[in-house]
Amino acid sequence: MLRIAINDKSTFCVFIMDELIDIVDANGNPTGQSELKSVIHQKGLYHNTTHVWFYNKDGHILLSQRSAEKTICPLMWDVSVAGHVDSGESIKQAAVRETSEEINLPILESDLNKIGVFKCFQSYDSGIKDFEFHNTFIAELRRPISTLTPQKGEVESLKLVSFEKFQKLIATLGNNGNHFVPSNKSYYEFVLKKIMETIHS
Repeated sequence: MLRIAINDKSTFCVFIMDELIDIVDANGNPTGQSELKSVIHQKGLYHNTTHVWFYNKDGHILLSQRSAEKTICPLMWDVSVAGHVDSGESIKQAAVRETSEEINLPILESDLNKIGVFKCFQSYDSGIKDFEFHNTFIAELRRPISTLTPQKGEVESLKLVSFEKFQKLIATLGNNGNHFVPSNKSYYEFVLKKIMETIHS
């Protein structure tokens, strides 16, 4: 959705992308209401996001570095693909769309293995109140990382890390540079566990 901001001193218009997102309650249940993402973050309304963690059979996990242009956690290395679920969109539809947009990787809904829904309620100094439910999937990465294209303004860079390196990054949260959100340690541990179980099943 486009919002138009008009400068009173001229006829210049600024066009800003602002998605319409469905609101859920504190337990993740749909309320039947929707609001612009900017309003949701301003008021701290509960909403759904999708996370996709990609791994390969060589024992590596794909990490994405958030764009330097991001308001929240710029240049942080984290989940392979993440994004908001648009109004009227299913969780899996959002995961497929975000994967295509953020890293130019076409996938099918059947490629996604859902491992859980995780609460992440954070307030930031910027005034953003981000009260999200992370609907989290894992999926096998079947293409070389060289074929992936980071989305400008969303993803700064991509890299593969070994399971061992991933574990070390979790163990040193807060002291490993710009990797992972320190408060989400149990979440990262769970993701790694589920990926390793899948690899060895």
